[in-house]
Amino acid sequence: MGLTPPDYSGRGLVNLVADLERRLAGQAPMPGLAADDIPDAEGYVLVVFDGLGSHQLAHPAAAALAASCAGVLTAGFPTTTTTSMATLVTGLPPARHGVIGHMLHLPGVAEVVNVLKWVTPAGAPVEHAYSSVLPFPNLWERLSRAGVIPVTVQPGAFMDSPLTRMLYRGCRFEAAWSVDELIRATLELARPGRFVLTYFPNVDVAAHIEGQGADGYAEALAAASLVWDRLARALPNSVGLVGTADHGHLDYDDDAKILVRDREFEPLRFFGDPRSVYVSGPTELISRLAAATGASMHEVDQILEWLGGPPTHPDLDERLPDRLLLAPEGRVLLPKPFDKRLIGYHGGLAAAEMEVPLLVRR
Repeated sequence: MGLTPPDYSGRGLVNLVADLERRLAGQAPMPGLAADDIPDAEGYVLVVFDGLGSHQLAHPAAAALAASCAGVLTAGFPTTTTTSMATLVTGLPPARHGVIGHMLHLPGVAEVVNVLKWVTPAGAPVEHAYSSVLPFPNLWERLSRAGVIPVTVQPGAFMDSPLTRMLYRGCRFEAAWSVDELIRATLELARPGRFVLTYFPNVDVAAHIEGQGADGYAEALAAASLVWDRLARALPNSVGLVGTADHGHLDYDDDAKILVRDREFEPLRFFGDPRSVYVSGPTELISRLAAATGASMHEVDQILEWLGGPPTHPDLDERLPDRLLLAPEGRVLLPKPFDKRLIGYHGGLAAAEMEVPLLVRR
């Protein structure tokens, strides 16, 4: 199986954040980009197009985005929203910020936690000190200390959600209730001395539910292109415009879905993501599951390398699995905690999941 490992040394999401932070605040905890692709500016807007892998720019509806693509970056591992967004808001690789998947095993919490929604697999809310999940200081706190004002523009439905409280500690949250409002709020708030992160979820939602051949997916790409084009035309030259994504997407039909339902494997604990499943339990039983599904099994040392550590988050040892199962090429692994109804999935190490665009206003 062809694997595209994450890059944390010069062409990863974490290096993009470091590059922007260094330009605004003078220093950053990680190396910047290996290539000098970012224009000098007195403030920046970073648009995060959730679920927009580099290969997806070939779609005709993404023409405006493709025209501004300055290069390809890698997401961190696993290639999932919670992990990549935690990287973007801390400027740290996953091993150091500690959010190592969509489903997490957290010390002191009996069940696996979906940290996108902060619920159990059955949908029960999980009470937690959300704002303390990520390390101190985060990117927003470091920027504020340097005199830079941090702002995020987000869909209004995310206001005060557990995920927002986890990711945006110390950052002004500006709610938008439509694409036009998202654009208008970004233009009004962007200025020298500020860093604005604008988050656009539509592509990811359409890819998950409808797949990349659907009309709804094309409409989401067209909306993403509209956001980029209007910001590129209207932002002043003193504010740099940069865009990227948190991961890419792959489509799977029902025949490609491996449902793990055999009672033999019920003693195992599953978390992580559908394309890269964390498993804890007896090693022999995990090995049998790998053989039965065709997944490749990896030990903790390999997981740590893909997470970008050491150094590591203080609680990482307790959040790590006993083994990792990577789904076979062209397949997706779906133990009971994961949703089997979707078309689009991600989380693994295929290039289509790992490679995301670096967009720069020309």
